[in-house]
Amino acid sequence: MIVYGRNVAKEVLSNNLKINKVLLQEGYSDQELIDELNKRNVNIKYLNKNMMNKLEEGNHQGIILDIEDYEYYDEAEMFNNMPKNPFIVILDHLEDPHNFGAIIRTCEAAGVDYIIIPKDRSVRVNKTVMKVSAGALNNVKIVMTTNLNRFINKIKENGVWVVGTALSDSVYYDKVDYNMPVALIIGNEGKGISQLVKKNCDFVVKIPMIGKINSLNASVAAGIMIYEVVRQRGTNE
Repeated sequence: MIVYGRNVAKEVLSNNLKINKVLLQEGYSDQELIDELNKRNVNIKYLNKNMMNKLEEGNHQGIILDIEDYEYYDEAEMFNNMPKNPFIVILDHLEDPHNFGAIIRTCEAAGVDYIIIPKDRSVRVNKTVMKVSAGALNNVKIVMTTNLNRFINKIKENGVWVVGTALSDSVYYDKVDYNMPVALIIGNEGKGISQLVKKNCDFVVKIPMIGKINSLNASVAAGIMIYEVVRQRGTNE
């Protein structure tokens, strides 16, 4: 996986991720970072600014890294190590890596136990997600499942209540008691949650929309929902 940026590089080093190769812009000035890479015998290649910009259009800050692919948490291990009162966030075919990265940051800050994504037709951990998540990626457990509805049914069999988000046939999000094992489902940016997923939910909730726009950015909606769970659980601790 190709990632870039000074903060991402420091995150990679602090989490001891395997680095295959590093490209540095000629004249790169962060000697401390260079020394750390040399300590680990990382293969470093220097390129001029034009070459670096051709390889990566994003704000690479003079450093591009080729690292091992992200390792998703094992689904079977998740079920074997489920906490007593789990807090799970399920992303129903989310597509935007910026939304994914922002949701990862929120989940890490809120103490979410697991993030679930489907294997097909869904955003995965990539360089954008890693940069937007800003250090949170390696502190959360992300599970990739081959069949989202099968997964939902399985967590329900394990005593987890499933809460989906949709504007129709729903109640306001703060009317549900989240002091229970819970999984929140955040839908696709354009289509929301699928009808089959919606049918499998124990509760369907919505966030009040007062203005003319009838939907929120997925990461914003996720933040509101996640912190309602945190608020309710914190109130009763």
